[in-house]
Amino acid sequence: MYLESGGLNGPARIGRVYFSKTGRTLYYKGRKFRSLKGSGFKANYFDVDTGAEFWISGPRKDRSDRLHGGHLGVEVDADILGEYHAYVRDA
Repeated sequence: MYLESGGLNGPARIGRVYFSKTGRTLYYKGRKFRSLKGSGFKANYFDVDTGAEFWISGPRKDRSDRLHGGHLGVEVDADILGEYHAYVRDA
């Protein structure tokens, strides 16, 4: 999944996200996220513990992952790097 925080051009990562059994909670590196259910501004999830808002979506094959396009500054977690490159290459 693609995760972006801090507004339009905040820190951005692509990494493996896990879903709870109900699908209401996302987990990423010890953090818990829940949906803003349409009430966020340039965000669709929030960190349950801190309240910080994030844009979380599936990665795009054209690498234009940022909420407002582009891919500059997007880091890919090392544990999924090969899988991500294969996904993008199949575009």
